[in-house]
Amino acid sequence: MTTDSVGLSSGEIEQLRGELAIVDHYAYLNHAAIGPLTRRGVDRVAALALTIAATGDRRWPERNAEVERVRGLAAQLIGARKPHEVAFVENTSTGLSALAEGLDWKAGEKVVGAEGEFPSNAYPWMHLADRGVTYVQVPEESGRIDPAAVIAALDERTRILALSWVQYATGFRSDLARLGAACRARGILFAVDAIQGLGALALDVEREAIDILAASAHKWLLGSEGIGLLYVSDRVIEQLRPPRAGWRSTASPYDWTHLDLTFATGAKRFESGTLNGFGIHAFGAALELFLATGPAKIEARVLALAERAAAGFVARGWRLAAERRANETSGIVAATREREDPERIVEDLAARGIVASARAGRLRVSPHAYNTEDEIDRFLAALP
Repeated sequence: MTTDSVGLSSGEIEQLRGELAIVDHYAYLNHAAIGPLTRRGVDRVAALALTIAATGDRRWPERNAEVERVRGLAAQLIGARKPHEVAFVENTSTGLSALAEGLDWKAGEKVVGAEGEFPSNAYPWMHLADRGVTYVQVPEESGRIDPAAVIAALDERTRILALSWVQYATGFRSDLARLGAACRARGILFAVDAIQGLGALALDVEREAIDILAASAHKWLLGSEGIGLLYVSDRVIEQLRPPRAGWRSTASPYDWTHLDLTFATGAKRFESGTLNGFGIHAFGAALELFLATGPAKIEARVLALAERAAAGFVARGWRLAAERRANETSGIVAATREREDPERIVEDLAARGIVASARAGRLRVSPHAYNTEDEIDRFLAALP
């Protein structure tokens, strides 16, 4: 490991590595699939289980207070101005589906997206076809989603631009600020699937003019499966009707004897019932780690490691899935090489203690800030 690592010092990297048991078992370069839990997250989940086992509901108020504390941490990470703009949801798909189903659509309206999106950010919009809503995908060219082409697709019929911040199969990163400004100028909602960026890249939803954002915690955010966040700006919250209603989505969630379906302030109205307390506790532990380290420093480190992997791919005769232009790279690097089978290579790498993945016919690596240059080099040396 170098002593002048970009973004983080050697001491900070070692501190991060100390939080992750997986470093004792693998060179883990697969955070775009599932990230490992932090040690402190495991400890929090175990402690919660023991508490519930011993006390039942006697300490439920403390558990609920932790939910609100973690909500505040999540809001801080994404730059939300109010914690109530953040709701906890099961996953990205649930968050985006709540948006798709919550708008009062009119026949003839349009959703603009991009070619190559993960199904979570395509199926909710395709599902609107029977309401007369058209879903248009801007073509991918050389692994890129041209922002000029996206803006050109926005017309008077467009209700929403629904785009992934980072494309899962190529690693291409969209210019959120440019696209958000274009949407704001046209009165179009800007919805972002942030799952492949949040935790690896720094974000500010206000600066980027994002109206709605959804992301699961189990990838770059180093949380558990089954928990994610949904951000809905106060600017647009009244345009959305929650597709589900339950005790927790109301303004008086603990008054169970007087039925009053007045929705809670902000995005909290999208929480219909009992939440995933174990997932939230683990998520909170990881959020503490990110905020203490600094999202901008984490981003610099992730991008430096990804660039090292990309350069190594090219040096070994592999073709990158996307052009690597300034401000368009992410923590994902995907590549192909003639007559090489990514699925087989992934299995061969796993046998050597190196974890990567195969997506869309490409070999994909996705290092996080705690990974080392040595781990990247070990991966590259193991390529055919």
